[in-house]
Amino acid sequence: MTSNAQRAEILVQALPYIQQYNGQIVVIKYGGNAMIDEGLKHAVMRDIVLLSLVGIKVVLLHGGGPEITEMLRRVGKESRFVGGLRVTDRETADIVQMVLSGRINKGLVNLLQSIGGRAIGLCGMDGGMIQARPMREDLGYVGEIVRVDARPILDVLEKGYIPVVSTVGCDMAGNTYNINADTAAACIAGELGASSLVTMTDVPGVLRDRDDPATLIRRICPSDVPSLIDAGVIAGGMIPKVQCCTEAIRRGVKKVFIIDGRVPHALLIELLTDEGLGTMFEE
Repeated sequence: MTSNAQRAEILVQALPYIQQYNGQIVVIKYGGNAMIDEGLKHAVMRDIVLLSLVGIKVVLLHGGGPEITEMLRRVGKESRFVGGLRVTDRETADIVQMVLSGRINKGLVNLLQSIGGRAIGLCGMDGGMIQARPMREDLGYVGEIVRVDARPILDVLEKGYIPVVSTVGCDMAGNTYNINADTAAACIAGELGASSLVTMTDVPGVLRDRDDPATLIRRICPSDVPSLIDAGVIAGGMIPKVQCCTEAIRRGVKKVFIIDGRVPHALLIELLTDEGLGTMFEE
């Protein structure tokens, strides 16, 4: 059991980090098992409420691939992927909007509020926040981001709420687009002038040996990324995630983290302790 003195020492050790992030915007891209496992979900939401209460302006951005796949299955539509991207016809785009901006988004808002937070749900179509165009003809309504207007998020932050953002975009003709959540997080964090972007995944971070968590690379400079890809250290599905991290740095975000969302209180460990637990990208 932790004694009162130990609890007090933990809080004192967190103080410099609370001071560093106080009043700063931190974007959290939330997905993976931390989003599916109910225990982990509650732990993540408690962490976000705590960060908000100590003066950090948290923006929660979420995906929802497994939930979309399940809903498509229920209506008899097969999920098809090309290069890791979901082929999205018009009906699928409507379902993506329904699942992301409806069930998942409002569920997270409700959960945050049930544990003492103040949250408002947004989607990329609100206020023309995420303006998009077709990425490739063969993918249908999978969107490439053209422009981000961060004013709806800033307005919500100014009123003291936690913005909860689903990554659905639109074009000037009113078409709906499915937007990759990692890409959206990098663009939105850059447009907000965020201090940090935290991407929650199902791996410890970037590993030199993918089968050995002890080989975690704790800090990566964006200029090191091409050589790590060439060496096969960054491979497969980690490549686009890392590219989004470096894109966020290019857009002015000071620090970007990849952390394991399966670890309870991973957000607090990464942001408010000396050692952290994932991979940090920094110039």
